[in-house]
Amino acid sequence: MAALLLFLQPGHSDSPQKIVSLDLCSDWMLLKYAGGSRELFLSPLFRRYRANSLQLPQDLPSHDGSLEHILSLRPDLVISGEYNAPVLRQRLSQLGIKVVVFALPGSLQSIVDYQQQFKSALGLADSENIPQLPAAHARKKQSLLLLGPNAIGTGQQTLEHEILSRAGWDNYVEQAGYVNLALEQVVADPPDAILWSAQPSASLAGQFARHPLLQRLLARSGRGHTDYWRWQCPGPWSFDLVEELAAW
Repeated sequence: MAALLLFLQPGHSDSPQKIVSLDLCSDWMLLKYAGGSRELFLSPLFRRYRANSLQLPQDLPSHDGSLEHILSLRPDLVISGEYNAPVLRQRLSQLGIKVVVFALPGSLQSIVDYQQQFKSALGLADSENIPQLPAAHARKKQSLLLLGPNAIGTGQQTLEHEILSRAGWDNYVEQAGYVNLALEQVVADPPDAILWSAQPSASLAGQFARHPLLQRLLARSGRGHTDYWRWQCPGPWSFDLVEELAAW
C-alpha cells in the first residue's frame, strides 16, 4: 500500500502545472488565470453548461468526476468550491493529492480577496492585475428585476443586489434573499427593466420567463438575457456586470 501511495502522489510545486477542477465555478477561474503551458482538466459540468458567449476551444480536456480518473491524471493540484464533492476531496487528500477549497464570494469586496487567494494557489504571486472594486454609479431612480429560473427573483442582502445597487439601479425585489415571484404581481406592478439571468433552455425552470406577458415586459426593457454563468459564479467578471448595467 505504501508503494501505491508513493506512485499516486504527484510532485508538489509552488507553481502547479497539472490542475484538476471539481466544479463549474473553479472551471471559469482556471480558464481566467491558469493559461500558458499548464495542463487543465475541467469538471464534468463544464461541457453541460458551456458558455456559448465565450470563444473557447471545443476540445478542452475534462474528467468524469471519479476518483479513479482523477488519480490517473496525477495532478499537482485539485481545486474545488466549499460545497462540492466533500467525500471525493477527503479521499484525494488522504491519497496525497493537494486539494485547495475556495469559499464562493458573497460580496464584491470578497471577490477581490477570492482572486488573490486563487492566484496564490496557482503560484502567481503578482497581484497587481487583480481588478479592484468598480466605482458606485449615480442612482438611476429606476427598478430592475433580476429574474432567475423557476420564477425566482433576487432580493436584498445578496451579491446580486450589491451589483445592481453599485450600477445605480433600485432592486425591484424588496425582500431579502431569493424570492418566489407571482406573475400577477409583476404584471400589475412591473419593474422598469427585467434581466433574465438563467441558462437559455426549454426546460420547466424557464416557463415563468417564457410567459407571453413576461416576454412583453422583457421586450419593452430593451434587454432580455445576460450571460447566466457570470451571475452563477462570482469572479472578476462580476465587476464587468456592474459597468454593463450602469451603461444600460
